[in-house]
Amino acid sequence: MPNSKYLKTIIIDRVNGDEITEVEDVTIEEARLNVYLNGEKIISMMCIPKDQKAHAIGFLMSENVITHVSDVESIEVSEDGLRVDIKAAVDTDSLQNLYKEKTLVSGCGGGITGNVAGSLEIPFNQTSFVISPETISDEVKKFYADSELYTLTGCVHKATLFLEDKSTVTAEDIGRHNAIDKVVGKCKIDGLDTTKSVLFVSGRLSSEMVVKAVMHRIPIVVSRTAPTYLGVQTANKHGITLIGFARGRKMNIYTHSGRVHG
Repeated sequence: MPNSKYLKTIIIDRVNGDEITEVEDVTIEEARLNVYLNGEKIISMMCIPKDQKAHAIGFLMSENVITHVSDVESIEVSEDGLRVDIKAAVDTDSLQNLYKEKTLVSGCGGGITGNVAGSLEIPFNQTSFVISPETISDEVKKFYADSELYTLTGCVHKATLFLEDKSTVTAEDIGRHNAIDKVVGKCKIDGLDTTKSVLFVSGRLSSEMVVKAVMHRIPIVVSRTAPTYLGVQTANKHGITLIGFARGRKMNIYTHSGRVHG
């Protein structure tokens, strides 16, 4: 069984009309990952205990607590896989405001994203990176065909970054946000450029999902499902091309459609 370390076998009753059959089924492990930064516990996250280093780095960079991966002095995962210890130079304001209410506003020719008590200015994304509708459709097809954990369990989300050289980086988790943090963390650790990439995600395109793209300068975000109204507004204000209902050769482009052509 692939990825058997993260899969658990259970016995269930399967109903088919009037027939009830006891069968063996597969579900995913869910565990609490504790992240320590410079000796202090900063967060616990329920997740699949996989790609823990990438998860922690991606999350902290999404929150601007760590600005550059080069600021990380060391990162270690405990033997049981449930604790990550990081030593790094941090943005103290972002760390102090990590758990406060987030807000998002726009500026003249740029955007500001961050928390109420310490906003972070993020320039409007003006990249010239483009992708063809055909490539988007092909990658969406691969995105779901290659999702082994989802096929087996039906209870994980997936995030894939399609990079400029047409290579891809993928992560899966029980949480949509976790999957994005993991895939971004993988790219940051490996020194890969996310500023010319497409983020393919499962699940709806909420404002929180779009904000992660804003923070990492990812210009295009694609899903088979719908965006929220605030997700569309957020993408429009910050220069993100937002694509929903990407199925077969069809898709809805909600913002900044000029990046999709060819």
